[in-house]
Amino acid sequence: MIWLSVLLFMQASAADKQIERGQTLFLADKGCNTCHALKGKGTAVGPDLRALGKVGVRPLVMAIRASRTAYVETIKLKEGDPFPGMKVASTDATTLQYYDLSKTPPELRKFAPGDVESKSDNSIWKHPPSVGGYTNEQIADIVSFIRWASTGSRKTVDPSDVE
Repeated sequence: MIWLSVLLFMQASAADKQIERGQTLFLADKGCNTCHALKGKGTAVGPDLRALGKVGVRPLVMAIRASRTAYVETIKLKEGDPFPGMKVASTDATTLQYYDLSKTPPELRKFAPGDVESKSDNSIWKHPPSVGGYTNEQIADIVSFIRWASTGSRKTVDPSDVE
């Protein structure tokens, strides 16, 4: 019975360490928190990760490694350079609001619909983790943190599950 208690403690300790490493990566300078918020920290620009944290490891890994997303458009105003933008829902019909993802952290830009020359599929912006050079261990740590922040799960994520 004692060995079972020790084993459970060791597993909980390993999970806690993985969650802590994942939180550190999530909150790092230019980390996930630049566009996502969890546990009251970060910037709620991108999609809410709590939903992905509930569906399992593979969908979360796919989202982390995705180089493109349907949420991002290339916005070309009549004046200035095009920028990768994520639309903000607004009830004001006279003003469009987009987060400019070329800035870190993303910058909220507001402009009149008539100022837009074109909107197109994103061809500029790449999801930062897809080009960030994360190891499988680091992605497992981030997934562990997101799952814990979303569901309270303290189950470790094996790096082989994120390959």
